[in-house]
Amino acid sequence: MSEPRDGFLARLERWGEAAENAALVLLLTSMMVLAVGQIVLRLFFSIGFVWVDELISMIVLWIAIVASIAAARSDRHLRIDALSHFVAEKYARVPRLIVDGFASGLCFYLSWHAYRYILLQKEFGDTVITDIPAWIAYAIVPIAFFLMGYRFFLMSAKNAILVVRGQGEEAA
Repeated sequence: MSEPRDGFLARLERWGEAAENAALVLLLTSMMVLAVGQIVLRLFFSIGFVWVDELISMIVLWIAIVASIAAARSDRHLRIDALSHFVAEKYARVPRLIVDGFASGLCFYLSWHAYRYILLQKEFGDTVITDIPAWIAYAIVPIAFFLMGYRFFLMSAKNAILVVRGQGEEAA
């Protein structure tokens, strides 16, 4: 079952892929420049910026989260699915449907609670780095879990349609 890649949703998906890839490249490049710059400043000039280490930690968090979104997008995330190896090929999509549905629900649940955490950060007025509101730095967490939940939901729905039509793994 091939899907047309010329509609509005396909174009939106391509833009999303490009934005994720660009964000990963930008974050990784900025992390490397900041880390090397901090090392050079400390070694050769005996100075450094106190906020760079915390910023690098934030960038590592953002890289991990954006990479998780990209892994869910391309179905390359960690999958523990021993059951599909023991069922007939005709029914191999059923465990995948269940796992993706569960992952979707879990990601939406985590997104909701991460959003509640962001609201608490706003209420308490916590800051990071140099007086930047913490909720801005951590706002990516609920967004990322929502996007991953959405992607898992789409994969689960696609598998449900294929199971109903009676198409197994060979149709993939």
